[in-house]
Amino acid sequence: MGLVTFAEKPHAVCIPFPGQGHINPMLKLAKLLHFNGFHITFVNTEFNHKRLLKSRGPNALDGLPSFRFQTIPDGLLPTDADATQDTPSLCESTRKNCLAPFKKLLSDLHSSPDVPPVTCIVSDGAMSFTLDAAEELGVPEVLFWTTSACGFMAYVHCHQLTEKGFIPLKDASYITNGYLDTIIDWIPGMKDMRLRDLPTFIRTTEPHDTMVDFLTVETERCKRASAIILNTFDVLEHEVLDALTSILPPVYSIGPLNLLINQITDMNLKSIGSNLWEEDQECLKWLDTKKPNSVVYVNFGSITVMTSEQLIEFAWGLTNSNKTFLWVIRPDLVAGDDTDVLLREFKAETKDRGLLATWCPQEQVLSHPAIGGFLTHSGWNSTLESLSGGVPMLCWPFFAEQQTNCRYSCREWGIGMEIENDAKRDEIESLVRELMDGDKGKELKKKALEWKRLAEEASTAPRGSSFLNLENMIKCVDSPSNC
Repeated sequence: MGLVTFAEKPHAVCIPFPGQGHINPMLKLAKLLHFNGFHITFVNTEFNHKRLLKSRGPNALDGLPSFRFQTIPDGLLPTDADATQDTPSLCESTRKNCLAPFKKLLSDLHSSPDVPPVTCIVSDGAMSFTLDAAEELGVPEVLFWTTSACGFMAYVHCHQLTEKGFIPLKDASYITNGYLDTIIDWIPGMKDMRLRDLPTFIRTTEPHDTMVDFLTVETERCKRASAIILNTFDVLEHEVLDALTSILPPVYSIGPLNLLINQITDMNLKSIGSNLWEEDQECLKWLDTKKPNSVVYVNFGSITVMTSEQLIEFAWGLTNSNKTFLWVIRPDLVAGDDTDVLLREFKAETKDRGLLATWCPQEQVLSHPAIGGFLTHSGWNSTLESLSGGVPMLCWPFFAEQQTNCRYSCREWGIGMEIENDAKRDEIESLVRELMDGDKGKELKKKALEWKRLAEEASTAPRGSSFLNLENMIKCVDSPSNC
């Protein structure tokens, strides 16, 4: 077979939903496609592009000639805030405002002599307006849902929850009166689920809730895609994956992406980053000074916003546990309050055994031998990265399908314990001690190491399921007849 000419080189346009937890896995996927011969155009919103340049430096996205970054507006009012944007507002705005600028970008790319013709679109599942552009251009589109398979399956059944009368809730008392313990046993591939284990968007009293309507439309539109990608692996979620495959276009599980990208050797490609906050590299040096399995890592992700009271309870729960900890506290973690003031006494009390950072290279932290446990919001990227590092978890789900991930982590996969929503210091202290020293913690650690081995087999073994699924997905975007 001869060399592929410039014009014949496949060109994937990759567009994530404009949130940190969506950008990270999409960039990993784009790198894998580039490693497999694709020209890549990666499309951020103008707001996030500016934040990336601020956090990583003005030349951070120059990358490679065959891996380029472009932008489109998100349709929201301009702001210079270095903070996560409101998710419902983003969902509404991208759906209404982004199709026209995206089509314009595709047209410009398609007519440019500097890049190969666009041959496929890889879009976040929550940006399905891109399907209209792909169909107009006549190229295949793959939708990448950055959730777990169980979280995605829950979203797919949002409309049935409405049809069957489970939502909207009759009034706000239904959040606390036991109604959320109602068993939901009819979602394919999911067992022993309660309403409270489904994404938080169902906890609405609005007949036409913005997020429920959004998810209903997005999951219905995904049937038009050539294929669907999920960042998971077959043995972890096989029952749900089998059920999804029976009702949707081909579903490719190609995770954990944080392990799959280890096959990439090009340092220029590997160095392209996606963190919207500047990473504190000093925390890795600090961890190097700690004993194996001695540090609790605490990070509630990029979206969680807690009250000052909750922050104080977590702080004193950690203090009273007497465990060494690394705690990532984003500048916008507590709305409207100065965390330095709130935590002054806590910092003084724990200065010899705790480190606070505003952001960190999480994958490296979770694979560090000093980390013995992870206090997490149960976001899917964090869950997979913890599992990949063999690190057991304390789960405090906050938002979206984090509740579903928590349920599976604690009940199905045996790698986590849940903190109740009110999160009082005594419970946090007790659970942190159990995680790090108790018999239950030892069980969770053993199970986490077992899942780590299976994740590595799926993503790095020559015949691993995710490795093979990636190959098949690439054949699909090359030619939809292969899907």
